Amino acid sequence: MKSTLAQVRSYERSVQLLMVNQFSINLGFYMLMPYLATHLAGPLGLAGWTVGLILGVRNFSQQGMFLVGGTLADRLGYKPMIIAGLVLRVAGFATLGLVDSVPALIAASAATGLAGALFNPATRAYLAADAGERRVEAFALFNVFYQAGILLGPLVGMVLTGVDFRVTCLVAAGIFALLGLVQIRALPDRRGNDAEDRSAGPREGVLTQWRRILRNRPFLLFSVAMIGSYVMTFQVYMALPLEVRRLGGEGTFGTAAVALLFAVSGLSTILFQTRVTAWCKVRMAPGRALTWGLLTMGTAFLPLLAATALPAAGSGPLARLLAAGPPALSALLLAVGTMVAYPFEMDTIVRLCGDRLVATHYGLYNTVCGVGIALGNLLTGAALDAARAAGMSALPWLALFALGLGCSAAVYGLHRTGARTPRPGRGPGGRPDRLTGAPGPGGSRRAEPPGQRVGATPCGDGRSCRRCRGSSCSRG
Repeated sequence: MKSTLAQVRSYERSVQLLMVNQFSINLGFYMLMPYLATHLAGPLGLAGWTVGLILGVRNFSQQGMFLVGGTLADRLGYKPMIIAGLVLRVAGFATLGLVDSVPALIAASAATGLAGALFNPATRAYLAADAGERRVEAFALFNVFYQAGILLGPLVGMVLTGVDFRVTCLVAAGIFALLGLVQIRALPDRRGNDAEDRSAGPREGVLTQWRRILRNRPFLLFSVAMIGSYVMTFQVYMALPLEVRRLGGEGTFGTAAVALLFAVSGLSTILFQTRVTAWCKVRMAPGRALTWGLLTMGTAFLPLLAATALPAAGSGPLARLLAAGPPALSALLLAVGTMVAYPFEMDTIVRLCGDRLVATHYGLYNTVCGVGIALGNLLTGAALDAARAAGMSALPWLALFALGLGCSAAVYGLHRTGARTPRPGRGPGGRPDRLTGAPGPGGSRRAEPPGQRVGATPCGDGRSCRRCRGSSCSRG
């Protein structure tokens, strides 16, 4: 932990502040949201479909507006969008605790979702810009603070909700209000690297920018390939707890076993993220690290798959071990896979967009992955139901394992076949890292014109030819 704090202090003040921000944002969010459904259905007495609507509005307003939030951050600056998002969270969380009418609750839920769409892309783009060449390490530290907030938030919320849910809402709103004041006073104004392009001529229209991003085929392929990683990691909150409850029951043991899942996932990241990232960066090119990370996530479901082959253990200690052990091991492997992949994933997005319109790219990436999570969870839930109905308990774990293999194969294919990237470099042993253009261990970055395929040299006529490797010719 001391080495982690030392690494944090080695960055600029803005980067340090962004990391503390993310911890506080997750602390405030997760102290409230896990208990919102109980509050709506219990004290307020709302119907199940109404509770689902209110919660769904929050998710839809966030996932659906990520692209808009990222675009605004690139056009207006990162700091204004971060502050605007924090202010919206203050209003939304305070309203959730003070009103009981359905329209007001829906409006408050939409505000909390829109807030995330405003500050999430801006925060990540700001971090990528100010971390510079140390982006990978910065995002590793960012994930430590991110997971710490997720781990501590529900514990604080449980204590506050024991007093009154309104207290939880007001404390969470107070955290975001304090964060907003700190940003206003301490966070420097920051724009993306494309600000220089805007000063050189007329500003490009929003729709034109979006069309250009949608023509960035490597970025879109990478976004789709990474959807599975989010579907798999989300199972720590969905399929794994359901499996624990199915095997361990709804009593004290089941509750403790579910808590163990979250503790294993969060604590392992806090303790080992920076070490895992440092180890991977020395030994792997970014594309290879992403491949191994996704493969590890897929293998996380093998313990659960193996457990289905064992005979029923009754209700003794062995039964409890089988109920808690395989899911906990799966949660640990999912955390390891995320530790390997996440920092390189965030860095790859910056490289694939050529360090231009970074927040917009992050916004679209989050939207694509958010839609994928919704569809993936729908299919996972259907697989769980089908498995129980047909007595095939291995079905969902086999499907998730296959998803991990498919995603790792897709990213490996992008890495092997190459991608048109504005920031190419060299991979391990002097070979280009074809997915990201990042320099690998022992390599050095070299600049090439935007859009040129990695490993190619400009032909005499100004085009890029992979066949002639620099001889004058007219072949593209």
